[in-house]
Amino acid sequence: MVALDGIASFAHLGFSQACSSIRRSFLLSKEFRIQSCPRVLSIICALKPDFVVERRSKSREFRLFSSVELDTVVTSDDEGEMSEVFFEAIEELERMTREPSDVLEEMNEKLTARELQLVLVYFSQEGRDSWCALEVFEWLRKENRVDKETMELMVSLMCGWVKKLIEGKSEIGEVVDLLVDMDCVGLRPSFSMIEKVISLYWEAGEKEGAVAFVKEVLRRGIAYSNDDRGQNKGGPTGYLAWKMMVEGNYKDAVKLVIQIRECGLKPEVYSYLIAMTAVVKELNEVAKALRKLKGFAKAGLVAELDLENTLLIEKYQAELLDYGVSLSNCVIKEESPSLYGVVHERLLAMYICAGRGVEAERQLWEMKLAGKEADGDLYDIVLAICASQKEAGAIGRLLTRMEVTNSLRRKKTLSWLLRGYIKGGHFDNAAETVMKMLDSGLFPEFLDRAAVLQGLRRRIQQSGILDIYLELCKRLSDANLIGPCLVYLHLKKHKLWIIKTL
Repeated sequence: MVALDGIASFAHLGFSQACSSIRRSFLLSKEFRIQSCPRVLSIICALKPDFVVERRSKSREFRLFSSVELDTVVTSDDEGEMSEVFFEAIEELERMTREPSDVLEEMNEKLTARELQLVLVYFSQEGRDSWCALEVFEWLRKENRVDKETMELMVSLMCGWVKKLIEGKSEIGEVVDLLVDMDCVGLRPSFSMIEKVISLYWEAGEKEGAVAFVKEVLRRGIAYSNDDRGQNKGGPTGYLAWKMMVEGNYKDAVKLVIQIRECGLKPEVYSYLIAMTAVVKELNEVAKALRKLKGFAKAGLVAELDLENTLLIEKYQAELLDYGVSLSNCVIKEESPSLYGVVHERLLAMYICAGRGVEAERQLWEMKLAGKEADGDLYDIVLAICASQKEAGAIGRLLTRMEVTNSLRRKKTLSWLLRGYIKGGHFDNAAETVMKMLDSGLFPEFLDRAAVLQGLRRRIQQSGILDIYLELCKRLSDANLIGPCLVYLHLKKHKLWIIKTL
């Protein structure tokens, strides 16, 4: 396969208008040597700054690229094998007195596959009419004379033309016109040419150009083909959004899809899912940043967030969630039932990242109704979030699944429930969960038990209520999870200390 991303520059091919000069250029040039075996022919092209002009002598639009440089990796010493017919064909095509198909049809049997490839190369060089190369290729395709090498050669020439149009700051319409011309002559590479153009804009730093190109492609309704459906990059819009995500510009990817839809254009359905993934990633980045900030605040390195900043963060999260819901509605409006499960999966991930327990629980059931069962770990994560927010109704519904699971799964679920209560500071509920686990013959992890006892002790110092603490200590002692306890009680009214053994 000819390399398409790294387009090298080539030595000039010195063709002239006269047949004898053309022959002399091929025979005498030390910088261009034809390889005898066409299977090893590998030609890559790049174009210098170019422009587009119209030729009145043709019924179809012609394009003249002002400069083309070619290089080749071919080596052979049999330059003299070029036939007279080859040079005659080039001269006749140069005159443009007849259609290229008529000229080539007349010389069809006399031109070799290698010579036909070189005709393509000739008309892609400096000052030649690029449309003629496309017409030659179209004729080759109709005559079933396009082999793998010829296809790769034409694709590399086309990529070079597009690259130079971009580098030359040409109008977006000219780039799209070239793709239309490519499709008209039946040039269909094994990759998406639209994706290739987007990548060329991106690599050139023309990100606004990439956006404008995608809008123009959608506006004209140019058919999009992608053989690699497994990646699901969603067509032009989705592919550009994916490129933005790769660079970490998650919110830009979301805004791109929404902006294109608001412009009255119609992005591909998969582009909405890609944008929803970007929302998830952005919410996840916010959550990670908040965890780091809280860690620094706990260590005394930074001040804790004040009310104003907390509200700003919540507003930002709410804005992202609104984007996600809006995108999910777009997918549902497209009436693609096969994607509903994926939509609710994305919404579930959003609500989990934002710490919205009740909304996340609803998406779990929506996924189930759409025929996409969530993983058991996701149920546990949502359970922990609901526990931290003490959402009793959601907790009760989520725990119903536990009744039909094995002991290992039950322990894992109750551990998540316990940690959720601990995180939310609901230590009474946490203590009840520990005792429920003990009743079921399940032993909580040491760190979980210690966290509950520590939390209860702090509460005793503030409120003086110790019944739950004493009961938990006794239950843990009976289960041999802690040693015997001595509890010191001070009754201020009677100035009396009481020591109790558990």
